[in-house]
Amino acid sequence: MTMIDPPQPVNAKRSYDAPRRRHQAQRNRDAILTAAQRRFLSNGYAATTVASIATEAGVSTHTIYKSFGGKPGLVRSIRARALAGEGPIPAEQRSDQLHTPDADAATIIDGWGALTAEVAPLVAPILLLVRDAAATDAEVQALQEELDADRLHRMTDNARRLLQTGQVRPGVDLEQVADLLWTYTAPELFELLVTRRRWPITTYANFIAQSLTRALLE
Repeated sequence: MTMIDPPQPVNAKRSYDAPRRRHQAQRNRDAILTAAQRRFLSNGYAATTVASIATEAGVSTHTIYKSFGGKPGLVRSIRARALAGEGPIPAEQRSDQLHTPDADAATIIDGWGALTAEVAPLVAPILLLVRDAAATDAEVQALQEELDADRLHRMTDNARRLLQTGQVRPGVDLEQVADLLWTYTAPELFELLVTRRRWPITTYANFIAQSLTRALLE
């Protein structure tokens, strides 16, 4: 009787290697963003080259261009990583979770203050870097406008949800709430009070929460 060999799991090696490849890809991505952030903040946007980032991260320039599309893409990804905060759950998701059906507006604002203490030191330096580079670089100016629009969109969503509590003081509309949130999350405010006046980050976060409470609820 002719013996037939059982079928071989031709994809076994590929399945075995896939998690390792994903892990290596993530390690490369983290190394690239860490190197890019360090060089941008140390040397400035214009003086930092993709080649120098690649050398520090131990990858090729091709890998960076393929993954991020150049320096603007690196900045977008650095910002996104900073906005995630330091916890296992992204900070924006934790912000969304503050808006429960029976949420108290003051509690929501206090939660925003706590998240500010975590996220602002991570994201503000990147946004300030973009602001400074935009003064002489049209490509970065477009990037700044994009990031500003994204932040305003996020603040408008937060404003809408805060108004849905029914606890915002009368006479304050959606645009006004969004503008206040936009102002108090501005990197320039962080620069003035934390970087230049050297406020402790907890003092800064409490100031934001208390100021928003007075402006919107009292």
